[in-house]
Amino acid sequence: MTAILPPTQKTEVFYPSADGEPVAETYDHLYALLTALEVLKQYLAGRQATVLGNQFLYYSQGFPKLRVAPDVMVIFDVAPGGRDNYKIWEEGQVPAVIFEMTSKGTEEQDRISKKDLYEQLEVKEYWLFDPKGEWVEEKLRGYRLRGETYEPITDSRSIPLQLRLAVEDKLIAFYREDTGDKLLIPTELVEALRQETLARQQAEERAEQERLARQQAEELAEQERRRREEMEALLARYRESFGDLPQ
Repeated sequence: MTAILPPTQKTEVFYPSADGEPVAETYDHLYALLTALEVLKQYLAGRQATVLGNQFLYYSQGFPKLRVAPDVMVIFDVAPGGRDNYKIWEEGQVPAVIFEMTSKGTEEQDRISKKDLYEQLEVKEYWLFDPKGEWVEEKLRGYRLRGETYEPITDSRSIPLQLRLAVEDKLIAFYREDTGDKLLIPTELVEALRQETLARQQAEERAEQERLARQQAEELAEQERRRREEMEALLARYRESFGDLPQ
């Protein structure tokens, strides 16, 4: 699918990074996009991979009009970090997974033309997420490349990502296959950090209370030791003066 022009091309081709169009159709679509982008970025941190959101994917060298802007795309075996746009012929890798936050207004494009394009580009998985449930009744629908053709994903698993996907309200939830742990979204991370901080503070308070209790017990024990010593000293002086105590 990728068309690469001969290196003797003389005129430099300009590949725009923006077209002035809005990032997403509604707040729900934008929030689903940004959340999936951030969660997957955190999940793949430290690996030779990048996650890009709503940026032009150029797939035919020399033809800047042949482009598409996936809502979220994951590319493996490339340098991590952002790009202004992504050119397949420069990076040497096609996105492994693409997510589109779809709506009734983009149904035909997402269901037909983009699906056909991603299939031709050999994107391993293509996921459609409809946060409002406008035309995808189950909200999340995936396709996996088998040979040269997409087949519906029936197990809610992303093989390239090694994650299980689920719908939670108007967001895609991601769960690790190896541990079953959920990849927390930013608001959940903030709450988890708050709970962790609270638990640490409570633990520190308990430790301080225990330290004070030990200190108090030690002081009482020391007072009792001194009192016994004083009584023994007093008894010894009495014996020196009057002899043993009467029975």
